[in-house]
Amino acid sequence: MTDDRKTTVPVWTLATADVRVPGLTAGESMTAERLTELRGVLAVLADEPIVTLEAHPLPAKIDRAKGLPLDAASPLAQHLSQFITQSTRSSLTAARATASGENLYRIVVPAKVAAQLGQGTIRLMEPKGAAGHVFGDIVNTTTGRIAAKASLVPVGGAAAAGTVGGAGATAGAAAAGGTVLTVAAPLVLMAVAVGVSAHADHKRQQAIEHITELLEQLQQDKLDDEHSALNGSRAAIDKATAILLDEGKLGVSLGLDSAVHTIDTALGKADLRLARWQSALDSLPEGEAVELDTLTKSFPGVGDHGGTFRAHLELASLAIALMRRVVILQAVESAQSDSGNPFKNFTRALKRDQQRLDEMESSIATVLVRLSALELASPNGLRPVFTTGEVERLMRAAYRIRRLGDGVTVNNRTTDVAIEIARSKDGSVVVFPALPA
Repeated sequence: MTDDRKTTVPVWTLATADVRVPGLTAGESMTAERLTELRGVLAVLADEPIVTLEAHPLPAKIDRAKGLPLDAASPLAQHLSQFITQSTRSSLTAARATASGENLYRIVVPAKVAAQLGQGTIRLMEPKGAAGHVFGDIVNTTTGRIAAKASLVPVGGAAAAGTVGGAGATAGAAAAGGTVLTVAAPLVLMAVAVGVSAHADHKRQQAIEHITELLEQLQQDKLDDEHSALNGSRAAIDKATAILLDEGKLGVSLGLDSAVHTIDTALGKADLRLARWQSALDSLPEGEAVELDTLTKSFPGVGDHGGTFRAHLELASLAIALMRRVVILQAVESAQSDSGNPFKNFTRALKRDQQRLDEMESSIATVLVRLSALELASPNGLRPVFTTGEVERLMRAAYRIRRLGDGVTVNNRTTDVAIEIARSKDGSVVVFPALPA
């Protein structure tokens, strides 16, 4: 639902550790563009990650099924509720904006920090027909439409969210005056972890849909088995996610170890296939047209609607999406085991473990771009004239191969990351997949 009403909403600046920055003016209205500038300044000048939190009216229609639900007793919901309660005591704007108990909270993580989450985790979305531009309005995650045209009012002197213990040991109150920011590491950590995990699960769902369609056409038992094994690991990951987000401890009985082994095996197969694809492309004569039959020997079905090559691509995407969720779990566990600076531990663990996945995604993207740039040659043969069917097959194949490069980003430009959280009156929340801000 599009809501073009101008709404005044509060915005808080949250730090993940005790940090000072040049004075911030509290209580003055600003535009979305001005807020973007403020984020950039904070990212450059602050020694620790600083995010902004906005509280928007909850859209009348919102598809909660697209997010990860957490009940009111979950740490993230509790951190958010405590933050709201303490903030409304010192800000009339915040009190009015959150009075209904139902809001869409939007946390924006600066690009400087988002880069540490892995470049393949969040892709920059460019609107069609406007290359080089990004969406600048406040967008509802579930519909992709503008949720509100908002005037933003910075709220200063708010108390921090969270309680000491678990991932929340660094939470503390911020002093008023605009130079010391709210320290809310637990809230930021949990929001980022759930938002990025939801994004990875959304990618998993997309891959599953594509794989199911492709395997129905191919009817290959080996690919079916590979798909089933990968999809079967989801249950263990879901259980582990639920436990860690409740600040619990992972146990062997969850089956996460066997799930990780299955995913690692799939990633190993994807690595092997990727190496073969790269070798096949390197062996092609540079600058010369390639026959379709020659190309299909290394890329089976590349010119068809389905094909084994496309199934292998989707299986690789599924394995990467599942492993990204595992990496997030490992990062959260690492952060919770050392409460000294949970968010820094979290981003450090993510950055280290995401590198392999980022490199694989980038390499697959490069293969697709190289394939899409190939020129198909006419079939060799003694006949000077080809049938209408042969010509149509070649034209269809050329079109499908060119389309392989659509939407592919080899070197993803770092962007701010937004995580939207829908909060209900009972305190429960739904966290939507993280998206470019």
